[in-house]
Amino acid sequence: MTDTTKIKQRQRDGAAKALLGKARNASLTLVTLALLGLASPFSDLAANLGAAQAIAQEAPEKKQTRRVPSLSEAVYKKLGAGQELIDAKDLDGALLEIQEALERSKRYNENEIANLHNMLGYIYYLKEDYNGALREYKIVVSQGEKIPEGLETTTLYTVAQLSYVQENYDDALKYMEIWISKAQNPSADPRFFMATVYYQMKDFDKAIEQMELGIQIAEERGTTIKEQQWSLLTFLYFEKEDWPNVIETLKILVEKFPKREHWVRLAGVYGQEGYEKEQMYSLEAAYTAGFLEKKSDFTNLAGLLMQEEVPYRAAKVLVAGFKAEAIERDSTILQSLGQAWQLAQEVDNAIEIFEEAAKLADDGKIYERLSYLYLEDDQYDRCVDSASGALDKGGLRKEQSVHIVKGMCQYNLDKLTAARDSFVQCRRVARRSDDTANQRVCGQWITFIDRETERLKQLAAAG
Repeated sequence: MTDTTKIKQRQRDGAAKALLGKARNASLTLVTLALLGLASPFSDLAANLGAAQAIAQEAPEKKQTRRVPSLSEAVYKKLGAGQELIDAKDLDGALLEIQEALERSKRYNENEIANLHNMLGYIYYLKEDYNGALREYKIVVSQGEKIPEGLETTTLYTVAQLSYVQENYDDALKYMEIWISKAQNPSADPRFFMATVYYQMKDFDKAIEQMELGIQIAEERGTTIKEQQWSLLTFLYFEKEDWPNVIETLKILVEKFPKREHWVRLAGVYGQEGYEKEQMYSLEAAYTAGFLEKKSDFTNLAGLLMQEEVPYRAAKVLVAGFKAEAIERDSTILQSLGQAWQLAQEVDNAIEIFEEAAKLADDGKIYERLSYLYLEDDQYDRCVDSASGALDKGGLRKEQSVHIVKGMCQYNLDKLTAARDSFVQCRRVARRSDDTANQRVCGQWITFIDRETERLKQLAAAG
């Protein structure tokens, strides 16, 4: 490698590091994406900027046909001196060295002027004077056919990237288009870059066009399409309310980058569009992979499973949510779990959960449900206790129904007097509610208990 080539290489490497530093300080907050939970598609901007020169020369260049003026020994020495001062961290000294050299610019050819301004732009980078750097790099590319193609394409790409960081989006697009026109078989990266620019300009149609073109190029060349690129395309489709394409890109994301946010987002869009089974399958896949984290993740899946009449699976999902400490054990969720166990015919599990839920509830509805379960399970003492608890807490839809259950359980405990009192209460409440059906039922029970009491008296007297 010749000394001149070494200097140029050092300039290129230095410019890349400077771009990397600028990108780290660039403000690229995307509030809308954050609200949607989407990962920022610009999270690797620093890497993109740092690799500007490498990308610019990535595609095979056309055979060199330019005849450009050569560098004189004087300019070569000035460039070498400037590089030494840069290496010594004396940026002011380097700036003065190159500026003094440029004062004699009338003596220099276009290639010499371009190289001097290229180094000057690099110095401004390091001094974090990005407007100055852009000004100098634009002078470099303005020399046109009189500078080497490699220097021109590298600088065009750098100007486009730096214009973007400076939020000069029109220039970013202009210089990238020029670069594309000069490159042979360019990669997908320039298209992805232009898509981010159009996104910032809120021109979503053009952003989508560039993203789709970039993906097509990447697929044809067999190169990797990054997660943030698919995420950006998904977001752009979302902004256009193009739900079929949102679903398709999310399906790609969950396949290639299986993460919670992608699975949950896919499930959400399926639900929004009325594909409830697909929504359930997506959440189930996320559950199986261990991606569910939030309360809504577990409760949404459990609700969908209940809707699809898979109560046992729904109960297991809610239990997992409790174990993960994603769900608090409040009365509402516990009641849902109890219902799932009950529908799954897991009576013991249902009773245990309803007992816990009933203590936390503000009304007696869960105690009411417990009383029915205890009646079905022949646990009559507990049935009476639960029915009493329901009546004490109140807030019942039909108080008379609870009196009926309580009376039946008391009857099965051979507590006929207590049972009759419960049915009398039932009839009284039913009358107040104009509930003729339960008036009749409770009246029949009262008649039956009176007859049974009389029969028992007669048996006792006969004995």
